[in-house]
Amino acid sequence: MAKGMILAAGQGTRVRPLTKDLPKPMVPILGKPVMEYLIEHLARHGITQIMVNVAYNHRKIEEYFRDGHRWGVEIGYSYEGVYDHGDILPRPLGSAGGMRHIQDNSGFFDETTLVICGDALIDLDIGAALHEHKHKGALASVVTLDVPRDQVNNYGIVVADKDGKVQSFQEKPKPAEAKSTLASTGIYIFEPAVLDLVPQDKVFDIGSELFPMLVEQGLPFYAQDRFFNWIDIGRVSDYWSVLQRVLRGEVAEMRMPGTEVKPGVWVGLNTKVDWNTVHVQGPVYLGSSVKLEPGCSIIGPAWIGHGSHVRAGSRVERSVLFEYTRIGAGMLFQDMIVSPSYCVDRLGNATYVGDDRFPLRWGDARA
Repeated sequence: MAKGMILAAGQGTRVRPLTKDLPKPMVPILGKPVMEYLIEHLARHGITQIMVNVAYNHRKIEEYFRDGHRWGVEIGYSYEGVYDHGDILPRPLGSAGGMRHIQDNSGFFDETTLVICGDALIDLDIGAALHEHKHKGALASVVTLDVPRDQVNNYGIVVADKDGKVQSFQEKPKPAEAKSTLASTGIYIFEPAVLDLVPQDKVFDIGSELFPMLVEQGLPFYAQDRFFNWIDIGRVSDYWSVLQRVLRGEVAEMRMPGTEVKPGVWVGLNTKVDWNTVHVQGPVYLGSSVKLEPGCSIIGPAWIGHGSHVRAGSRVERSVLFEYTRIGAGMLFQDMIVSPSYCVDRLGNATYVGDDRFPLRWGDARA
């Protein structure tokens, strides 16, 4: 079939503070890391040997996924870092440089390889993409998605001829200057010979360095214009929007955990709700061991992580509470992502526990 490569060595600076203590691929959606959905998708399409390059907070990824047997796949890890004065420090090699490092070490990429970023949700028909790649005799393919012209300034834009051969790129062009509306999704298909073009032991990027090289040399490099769901979590605002869509049931293959006890309300184990004293309006998920005190309201779409405690008279609307978050009595949270130590609004503005800008500490009595 093919082999798989998941790019997971980035720092995720644009989604902080969500990535303050987590690598970006471990950010949860419905209680599961984003990368878990990707591994499940690869496994469904018969891709069972997967390499993952890691750097920042790498142990969080490695300790969760281990060798991959739970998903019926085999996972290997390539740590990108240096040994410096007794410490091992992360030092990413770039998306292409990381793959060349793996190739030099073991020759893993000895057949067609599907490369995906570890921070997006996809339902791509991988079989069809691989078939088109091979049918065209491509050395490399980039999977694109047609986006509205007024949104091209958010993406790397691919310019291709009528046969799909890539001619050039535009990085986040203004709508009036865009030569195409095909956005790169960060999903690539490579033949092994591609990596021979990547310099050894050098930071080297796929999009900004390898791809222009392929175009300059006139190699068989094609864009695939496909229709599929691609949900990129590039910013905190994207993450909030994704969670709202998922909770509304708009994303296929993503089912709510727990038991649906009322229409649109799912509850995990060891959670008891007195429906006469609280107001819960779905879609809402209440995780295991959640406590709702009398007089509180949860207005969906909302996700209340396990072990959380919503105190009397408080109101949570269109928000996500991470595990073990305690909301103070009488507080109002709208369009927020909340953890025991920080709160982020839908635009990505963060406030931390104890910050004077916040009237009360939502974790004033947190567990």
